[in-house]
Parts: sequence; structure tokens; C-alpha cells
Amino acid sequence: MLKRRRLLITGLMCGIALLLSGCKFVLLDPKGMIAADEKRIMLTSILLMLIVVLPVIFLAFAIAWRYRESNKHATYAPEWSHNLLLEIIWWSIPCAIIATLATITWISSHRLDPYKPLAVKGEPLEIDVIALRWKWLFIYPKQTIATVNFIQFPVNVPVRFMITAEGPMNSFQIPQLGGQIYAMAGMQTKLHLIANAVGDYDGISANFSGDGFSDMKFIARVTTKAQFDQWVKTVKQSKATLTSDAYNQLVVPSIKHPQQSFSAVNKTIFETVVMKTMMPMTEGNIK
Repeated sequence: MLKRRRLLITGLMCGIALLLSGCKFVLLDPKGMIAADEKRIMLTSILLMLIVVLPVIFLAFAIAWRYRESNKHATYAPEWSHNLLLEIIWWSIPCAIIATLATITWISSHRLDPYKPLAVKGEPLEIDVIALRWKWLFIYPKQTIATVNFIQFPVNVPVRFMITAEGPMNSFQIPQLGGQIYAMAGMQTKLHLIANAVGDYDGISANFSGDGFSDMKFIARVTTKAQFDQWVKTVKQSKATLTSDAYNQLVVPSIKHPQQSFSAVNKTIFETVVMKTMMPMTEGNIK
């Protein structure tokens, strides 16, 4: 019986290890300055909380073992109910941890404000983001190009995302570069990020927004400045242009929408999407 139990536990542990082997812990593998700071804050918070959690787990087993029915040597003290020193210890430590976490949260919330420009050299690259159902539209105002479910920007160059939504609220995130920020109809939010390593990074929708939510993904490709400039030239050779009619076609809900690129953009699209809920306008139509 004991042997069978050991085999069962061993098999269970192997199964868990096998399942976890396919997981990607992207939050623990940051590729940008903001994501690296967020990782440090997360690990610091976990370590501080483990100061309480680990002793509690240990004591739960230790007390159960110490006062098991078969242990006749354990002291029986049914009248004991209070110890001032112990009360001070197990109340002061959690209070100190909470105060420390509150201080870290306050400082980091202001330091990592997504609306705050990054303290790095160079002019930020601006990308307008529109969350559609169920795809992402990216507009490069300065380069006058646009893409669907794909973005590219240079390494070590700050990027300023201006974000809104056409329809239900969504959430924009590139986990290896930074935290999420909501995309809401009739509103414009901001997110400043920077990538410190070349590569392809997964972008996701981090907020449930309907049937196609799970497939609302995009690729964020980080390259050298020369490669980015060449990519812009390549996109500008595309025959497709993001006119008002083309945008209205993108607004139609679709799942697993393929990547697209547009060589020219109607510059009023982003501003109109932000303002359309405040203006008398035909629903779903860009003038």
C-alpha cells in the first residue's frame, strides 16, 4: 500500500512538471526597462509576504504533529489563551510588512506611471492603437502607415502608445515590455514603453471583450533602427491604404484576423474614433 502511494505521488509530481514545462513565464523574462522594474517589485513583494506565509505553513504542520493524539508528552493547557510577547510579535511583523509594501507601492506607482514619459534620451516613436473586435489596429502618425495585429519599432527607442477602443472596453499589453492599460471607447489612454533587446514579443488582450477575445493577439517586433526604417519603406509599397471605407470594413467583427499593412492613412481616424461617442454620428462610420 505504501509503495503504491509513493508511486502515485511520484507520478503526480512528474505529471505536474511535464505540464509546467510548456509554460512561458514571460513576466520573469523582461526585455524592457519598465518590465524589469515590475519584475523587481513583484519579487520583492513575494519575498516580503513569504516572511509571514512560510512560518504559518511550517507551524500548521508542526502544531498538528506536536499535538497529535498519540503524543502523550505534549503539554495540555486548556486554560492558556494569551501571551503578550507572542501577540506583539505576530501583530508587529505583519504590520511592518504591510507598511513596507504600502511604501513600495506608493513610490513605484508614481515612478512607473504609464502616462509619464520615460527618462531616456531620444524622441519617442508614437503609435496610435485602436482596439477593434477582435483585432488590433496600429497607426504610425509620423510615418503615415498602419498595420493590423503587428507592430515594429527600434530597440532602445522609447515608444508612446495612444490607445482607444472601437466598441467594448479592452486592455493592451506586451507582457515582456510592461504592464497593461485599458482601451476604452470615447477615451484616450497612454502607455510609455521601451524594448532593450531585439526580438519578437507577444502582445495580448488582457481583458475579456467577447467571443474572439482569446485570439486577439499581435506580434511586437523589435529591430535595429536601420531594419525599422527598411520595414517602413516596405510597408509604404503596399497597395492597400487605410481610407475611411477600409477602416469601416475593419470595424466588422472578425476572429483570428490576419496581419495587414497599409501604405497610407486617413489622419483623422484615431481622433474621430475617440470623439465619435460625443458627436452626432452614424454608428460605425468614419467620415
